[in-house]
Amino acid sequence: MELIFSTESLAQAKRYAAWRDAICDVYVHVDVHAEDQSNYDGFIREAQFGAVTVTDILLSHQQISRRRSHLAKLDKDCYYVQFIQTGNINVLQSGSTLSTNAGTGALFCASEPYDLQCLGKIRSYYLEMPREVFASRFAKDRIPVSATLSTGRGLGRIAVEFCSMLASQGASLDGSVRARLGEELMDVLALAFDSAQDDEPLSDHSLQKARLRSVKAWLEDHLCDPALTVEAIAKGNAISLRYLHSLFTLEGTSVSNWVWNRRLERSYDMLLNSNHDAYSLTEIAYRVGFSSSSHFSTAFRRKFGVRPSDVKRANSV
Repeated sequence: MELIFSTESLAQAKRYAAWRDAICDVYVHVDVHAEDQSNYDGFIREAQFGAVTVTDILLSHQQISRRRSHLAKLDKDCYYVQFIQTGNINVLQSGSTLSTNAGTGALFCASEPYDLQCLGKIRSYYLEMPREVFASRFAKDRIPVSATLSTGRGLGRIAVEFCSMLASQGASLDGSVRARLGEELMDVLALAFDSAQDDEPLSDHSLQKARLRSVKAWLEDHLCDPALTVEAIAKGNAISLRYLHSLFTLEGTSVSNWVWNRRLERSYDMLLNSNHDAYSLTEIAYRVGFSSSSHFSTAFRRKFGVRPSDVKRANSV
């Protein structure tokens, strides 16, 4: 993730003022107040996934307030989702107080007044999503303003794991892949918060579909590893081989076939991208995870009906 701001290199006496300015510049018009301004640490790291911004943030003890006066200069009409790694934050919005921690995430709206009471030092992920785009994923009578989500198990845990993988691994991915993952992340979050309104467990089928999205996100990041095996995929996602195979039955395919198809699709995109003109077919094959150029050519022709050399030649004309 890209480092946007850090107090680390600043003199202690200048840290709080610099942080307060950074919050207002990077996020949204708010008031920031810390009682102990002489002992402040903070950083902001950020990555973009299409319409979704994922931020990894360190906060010290403080209160952040957004009032009607700030809303008059509406700079962002978005939702925030807060997934705390360490510490506690109270989110006050629409007459409700949402107590959040490592086991409870929160959704709140930037275009409504709110307060964030940061209790001690906090490490958290923040997801910023366009309000209209995210709200469209709910039935009209179920669109939330603010809500909590249990993140210790079930779909809430899947959402946190998905977010964590994007934050740690996703920034180096191609822009179109990141945009696609951002859309899938909003789908998972909407499903999780919508289900939480009923306080009922999701069906096994819904949980499987959400878990499948999370596995696919992991695979997109590891797709080009020639040593990728089904055992490594299961271990990397903390699931059994049997459960991994059952997830891909939802797709009507096997996990191995899905991986090979995605590798071929990625190779086709590379052949059409002028930024990769200098790569030979063998180099492209290796870059998408094939260990044999002949296997790559055979599989490519079987899937697309043309040879990779024909696609490369046609694109260079």
